[in-house]
Amino acid sequence: MEAILSLGSNLGERLLFLNTAIHALRGVPEVEIIKISSCYETKPWGVSDSQNKYLNCCVKLKTNLNAFELLGVCLGIEAAIGRKRAYRFAPRTIDIDLIAYEGVSVNSENLVLPHPRFKERAFVLIPFQEVCPGFSFWGLDFKSDFDKCEKQGVFKTNYNFM
Repeated sequence: MEAILSLGSNLGERLLFLNTAIHALRGVPEVEIIKISSCYETKPWGVSDSQNKYLNCCVKLKTNLNAFELLGVCLGIEAAIGRKRAYRFAPRTIDIDLIAYEGVSVNSENLVLPHPRFKERAFVLIPFQEVCPGFSFWGLDFKSDFDKCEKQGVFKTNYNFM
């Protein structure tokens, strides 16, 4: 099955943390990275501008893991990179969100798929459309959401991933 992850970091060595997470994903035997978007620098979402800017990207992958197992892998990578969950929207070394999983719709306490707010967030939609061109994935169309989304404050960087 295919899945889409959104990665972000706004503390410390942001690019290093993103690269470390991508490298960790590559090390999971049941995961094959298909495509990585460009890296974007973005303003913090849902909080004051006093936080550092984020670096964000999206990763499209193939996996034999189910959605909950993949979520567990992502949470483990976050913990290994030093993610602390002080409060909602707190600054973070790494954030890995499972945005969508092919053919899966979930609404549980620990996981909602597709991600309930990804269509509101340009820092997800812009890199998402790079890994899922044509504004659709698995029969779900998000072009109108992309067109409506406020894209100011999202800047493509010249950073490259390992």
